[in-house]
Amino acid sequence: MMLMYNPAHPGKILRRYTDSTGLSITEIAEKIFISRKNLSMILNGHAGISPEMAWKLSAAFGTTPQFWINLQVNYDLWQAKQKVDISGIEQLSKPAA
Repeated sequence: MMLMYNPAHPGKILRRYTDSTGLSITEIAEKIFISRKNLSMILNGHAGISPEMAWKLSAAFGTTPQFWINLQVNYDLWQAKQKVDISGIEQLSKPAA
């Protein structure tokens, strides 16, 4: 699968959810049992979403953990693609079916 666009950092998507609550970042952090600093780091694109965080966010916002993990993986893959040169790598083989 080739990602052809620059996906938003998951924190940008998370901000849409947090903004819709009417709660402060501190209040949200307390409700999902994390530090305000940790939540702020994610919201500002300085930290990613771990599997544990994905579970907490899914419980808080009525989503699935896969939703949050997929956002993170898509973001990470696109960022890595910008840095890695695979042009000279030869495909070796395909696994037997």
